[in-house]
Amino acid sequence: MGHLTAAKVKAAGPGKYHDGQGLHLRVTNTGSKSWFLRLTVDGRRRDMGLGGWPEVSLVDARRKALEHRTAAADGRDPVADNRRGEAPVFREAAKAVLEANRPRWRGERQASLWWRSLENHAFPVIGDMRVDRITQSDVLGALTPIWTTRPETARKVRQRIRAVLRWAMAHGYVVFNVAGEVIDGALPPMPKVQSHFRSLPYFEVADALAVVDQTKASPSAKLCLRFLVLNAARSGEARNATWDEIEFGACEWRIPAERMKAASEHRVPLSEAAMAVLDQAKDHHDGSDLVFPSPLKPGHPLSNMTLTKILRDVGLADRATVHGFRASFRTWALEETDTPWAVCEAALAHSLGDSVQQAYIRGDAFAKRRKLMDRWAQYLEQRQG
Repeated sequence: MGHLTAAKVKAAGPGKYHDGQGLHLRVTNTGSKSWFLRLTVDGRRRDMGLGGWPEVSLVDARRKALEHRTAAADGRDPVADNRRGEAPVFREAAKAVLEANRPRWRGERQASLWWRSLENHAFPVIGDMRVDRITQSDVLGALTPIWTTRPETARKVRQRIRAVLRWAMAHGYVVFNVAGEVIDGALPPMPKVQSHFRSLPYFEVADALAVVDQTKASPSAKLCLRFLVLNAARSGEARNATWDEIEFGACEWRIPAERMKAASEHRVPLSEAAMAVLDQAKDHHDGSDLVFPSPLKPGHPLSNMTLTKILRDVGLADRATVHGFRASFRTWALEETDTPWAVCEAALAHSLGDSVQQAYIRGDAFAKRRKLMDRWAQYLEQRQG
């Protein structure tokens, strides 16, 4: 028999009251009353809530306490069991993972792609299921339709499902990850196919730029593409370039770490041709700090599809991508110059060697890269002339 009675519970003032066998009543200074059970699981003291009074009466609290003590005696963890009873649906868990990762991702686009892949391939199957009720079959139901037809997408979707369920494990909602190795046997091995960005032979790049100059694309877009090619830059680096990143006296472009793939500042030596592009870009200044602003949305950078559309309009999209011009430059440097490998890689803002080698490579070969980029600009000018 417990120490409490229904009358004592009703009259109890602020404090904590022990009924026996780990059952307690807690009364706050405001008069709110709630039940909790203190028990030992795997050698650790655990407290679990049983609900508030009067919704949960003394009789109900004792019944619940007995059930949980019995579960603990059988080797189960009633606290974890109770936690899983509050498990969110997969879509809600995915939202929590998205928000947790957003600060470390580069820009909203990465977050958007992460969410969209789940929205397209996972949510239709498991989006409205509680995470603790998702089975291996459910995960396979989402992955199997795209596993062989869209392997790269399928691989990313699986990684993201695993990440969400790993979050659910960490919060005690699930015991193990049903998207982990346990389903490997039901999925055929993916072929290791290495794909490369389409790129023009380097000796065709100058002619391609000449053709682009004749298009009806906006001056800002055409100048951005030429600037990108001259500097072997990535699309986002060029499209989001701002005037305060340009040091005209030093003929240098400093791209901040937050806009670089390797998350470290990258200095770009600007050739005379690149500086000439910047002089022309000044004529299309829209009042913002962007070097190549969108003509459709003043104050906003060119969209990621703008440069691709130029290639499509001139009939080059089936042979080259915007990113592929970096490969054209790299092939030219290999075939037409004797520039050391490390200098060429530094020009592309690639990490040099493994972590040990990087610890000893402190310079960025800037002077050597300036000579290389000057030669690249001269090569394009001669081919175009």
